[in-house]
Amino acid sequence: MAVPLNYSIRNLSNRKFTTILTAGGMALVTFVFSAVMMLAEGLEQTLVDSGSPNNVIVLRGAAETEVSSSIERKQADIIEVQPEVEEDSKGDRVAAKETLVLVTLPKRKTANPTNVVIRGTSRHSLELRPQIKLLSGRTPKPGSYEVMAGMNISKGIEGATLGEMLRLGMVSWKVVGIFDAGNTAFNSELWADGDQIMSAFRRNSYSVVVMRVPGQKRFKELKDQLEKDPRLSIQVKREVDFYKEQSEMMSKFIRLLGFAMTLFFSVGAVLGAMVTMYSAVANRTREIGTLRAIGFSRHNILVAFLTESLFLGILGGSLGTIASSSLQLLTISTLNWETFSEIAFSFRLTLPVFIKSMVFATAMGLVGGMLPAIRASGIKIVDALR
Repeated sequence: MAVPLNYSIRNLSNRKFTTILTAGGMALVTFVFSAVMMLAEGLEQTLVDSGSPNNVIVLRGAAETEVSSSIERKQADIIEVQPEVEEDSKGDRVAAKETLVLVTLPKRKTANPTNVVIRGTSRHSLELRPQIKLLSGRTPKPGSYEVMAGMNISKGIEGATLGEMLRLGMVSWKVVGIFDAGNTAFNSELWADGDQIMSAFRRNSYSVVVMRVPGQKRFKELKDQLEKDPRLSIQVKREVDFYKEQSEMMSKFIRLLGFAMTLFFSVGAVLGAMVTMYSAVANRTREIGTLRAIGFSRHNILVAFLTESLFLGILGGSLGTIASSSLQLLTISTLNWETFSEIAFSFRLTLPVFIKSMVFATAMGLVGGMLPAIRASGIKIVDALR
């Protein structure tokens, strides 16, 4: 015979003040835990979504980022004409030779300098990134000193709105378009004609070559052929895999930092739950004795008190997670450790984050209620009814 579930719920509702305080403490800790997980998820998703499963990116052999990569013109010409690369309606290979440069620009609100990536593009660059939509203006004309800015850059960088001028590489560039790249890192970039970028920044080589190579078989054939070519010293990766690797280091750091912070704060929440449950045991000693006298076992009493503590954890976890979901309305920017450039992204509440937050909160309730539950189940009937 088990203690009815509504018995535990009624006891919590009868102690409204202590229940609210204890659940509130757990909610705050869950909020911090969930927010950090959402932050790491948002960063990772922003970078991963920047890649397309049908695109292949080619970098210098030892390069870890696009900015640090360098591919000579002759090498790029060899790479883009491979038979595995898809052709467009005109018979041209769908490939883009791109140059990435880091520039320092002032922030709009604070005027503090920050690093921004400017991407020198070619004819197929936009075709390879169908997620990019022009919001206003137009795309830069080939051979001109014109740029278009990602939505986050336009909002956050001085001089990056439509019609304004930016000073890049000792040349004045006119902002002729604003684009939205959705939930991707491209929203934190400037795009301009690749040849003009190379000229302005005195570059003799490209950074990467991006190509459309659908199908795993064609990708494997291309990868084997290019990486074994003695004329080239390169690495070939699926674009989605490349951007996923870019996010791993920072997202792991954020998660570890968040776990350490919430572990520290959770000690207070667990102690709060423990004090609440010990108080409940002390105030209900006669009640516990009555339950034992009418036939409920020690195990039944243990489960009943643990159930109350678990309810506190679930209540606190639900409140904390619901509160953290509002963070999805915010967009923040930080330094991308891989490229040392500014990247903007949003908090992201996913099902795994929600489950982890609820498990974490429930675990706090379970740990906080374990000792008081053991104490309650160990009370002798004679002592309880005395």
